[in-house]
Amino acid sequence: MAVTQFKQLQAHLDSQVIGQATLTQSILIALLADGHLLVEGPPGLAKTRAVNALSDGIEADFHRVQFTPDLLPADLTGTDIYRPETGQFIFQKGPLFHNLVLADEINRAPAKVQSALLEAMAERQITVGNTTYPLPELFLVMATQNPLEQEGTYPLPEAQLDRFLMHVEIDYPGADTELEILRLTRGEAIKTPSKIVDKLSQLDINKARLDIMNMHVSESLETYIVQLIMATRKPAGYSDSLAQWIEIGASPRATIALERCARAHAWLAGRDFVAPDDVQAVVHNVLRHRIILSYQAQAEGVNANKVLDEILALVPTA
Repeated sequence: MAVTQFKQLQAHLDSQVIGQATLTQSILIALLADGHLLVEGPPGLAKTRAVNALSDGIEADFHRVQFTPDLLPADLTGTDIYRPETGQFIFQKGPLFHNLVLADEINRAPAKVQSALLEAMAERQITVGNTTYPLPELFLVMATQNPLEQEGTYPLPEAQLDRFLMHVEIDYPGADTELEILRLTRGEAIKTPSKIVDKLSQLDINKARLDIMNMHVSESLETYIVQLIMATRKPAGYSDSLAQWIEIGASPRATIALERCARAHAWLAGRDFVAPDDVQAVVHNVLRHRIILSYQAQAEGVNANKVLDEILALVPTA
């Protein structure tokens, strides 16, 4: 029953965000695997709309933060406000205390703001002054960024990139999809779109997460996942080209993330076990931001996707 509910939620997301099936599925995987999502692509590709659609389908509150160069950490975390009538400071919570947070154009904010978000993502808490405040149990950050070649952007530090469960790349839709989008938005201008009647509760989400963690994963598949990660750390054992392309491999956090995302992918497919296909379906989104390429790779025009394709071809399947 739970899988059916999430399938209905995915169908709702697909109906609202046309032509971005990878994005909508990744949002659900991040939700089920209890992680955060980094989405990279040009403006205007319905990234904000996708999170809005998710908030329509689950019992959770949503807040969007537009990141700018003059944003302050307190604009995210909140701040102590003095109340003259009582002579006391009262903490005013910031946007990060919502369940779903859209950090729009995160790479336009300076490092001090990014570090405030890092604590929230990593520790599920916020520290203001000498006081630490816990964040909601259901807490998902979806950050968007423009390609780094655009003016006025700051690359995210490796420590923060590693905190994102997945890094999803999206691109402009094709002509047929664009026509569907045009008709959808025209229809919405005429009448208000219908909302999901039966929202998923946070209890439903927690139960699904528990079911996913109880799924069967064979020892051979665990070994396959570890070998994929090891190929990023010791690429010379697989091919000379990999050794020349990879500067720094993925961390143990990547191993955990890859297994969790593979579990969620298998669960959404209606299975009670994880197969190699599940790992291969999510490996690019899980690892592309966790490996650092060499200058030689950049000079040759080799990106993380090509490196991961090479690794998948060289590492034996479980």
